[in-house]
Amino acid sequence: MNTLQLRCCVSVASTLLASVVSLAGICHAQDMPITQVLLPDEGWQLVSSGHTFTEGPAVDAEGNVYFTDVHENKIFKINVDGKVDLFADETAATNGLMFGSDGRLYGCRNGDRKIVAYAQDGSFETIVDDVSSNDLVVTSDLGIYFTDREHDQVWYVPPKGEKRVVAKGFRPNGVILWRNQGTLVVTDSDELHLWTYRIEENGNLAFGEKYYQPLFHPSGKDKPGSDGMTVDTNGRLYVATYVGLQMFDPTGRLGGVIAKPQNKFLSNATFGGLERNILYVTCSDKVYRRLTKVKGAVYFGSAKQK
Repeated sequence: MNTLQLRCCVSVASTLLASVVSLAGICHAQDMPITQVLLPDEGWQLVSSGHTFTEGPAVDAEGNVYFTDVHENKIFKINVDGKVDLFADETAATNGLMFGSDGRLYGCRNGDRKIVAYAQDGSFETIVDDVSSNDLVVTSDLGIYFTDREHDQVWYVPPKGEKRVVAKGFRPNGVILWRNQGTLVVTDSDELHLWTYRIEENGNLAFGEKYYQPLFHPSGKDKPGSDGMTVDTNGRLYVATYVGLQMFDPTGRLGGVIAKPQNKFLSNATFGGLERNILYVTCSDKVYRRLTKVKGAVYFGSAKQK
């Protein structure tokens, strides 16, 4: 090898090394560890107890959080000051909850086989009838996606339109949107991944992908028990599972697991409070919360983006 060839090799090697170092820096910058979410001196605080099975935490525009006790047929309101009040009684096993841009609380009133919208006085209007539902998400234009575990499918209800099946062939459980409302995420409790779908202009779903994976599962079990989800303004996704609240970054990589507040079933999560920086979870017979460094994303008051 002559001197010129040697210099060229050294130059190429230096360029490649610089590229690798630069790429490593970029990858490191994209990491979203759990330390970016949790405050070191903040733990879980008990908010409400004495329930049978809590589910469906949902935040309104003021930061109040609502949750349902499915088996007791009640919906409760956690005010921003921490006070817990009964919001609605005889709720027919209402499960999943979420607020719409119209200020109403949408719910899976599965005991009546309905999707309904609750007004502030606890009365409700039926949006969809004769359906089996578990969880739902409401877009900013009041379109509704809901999971139907009885028939292994996901439904879409357009604003003022007729319901239709948009995904099937697995056991859908929890459902949530990305912040830009262009992607729908669905859990299957039996699988070690979450499904993502691109939302088309007409509300249909396309390009189903096993995106968030792998989910942790407890020793001795081969299923993660993934259930309800929430997202923050930085694109992180949080999913309730057997082992705790598993957090994924926008690329689908696991960033860490937030331990459960008690050794019981963790069903769902949302961000509430005046700044939406308080993480709430429903865990069996109790509801807990903890202050975080991040803020939850909501869909009311924002336009859908494709």
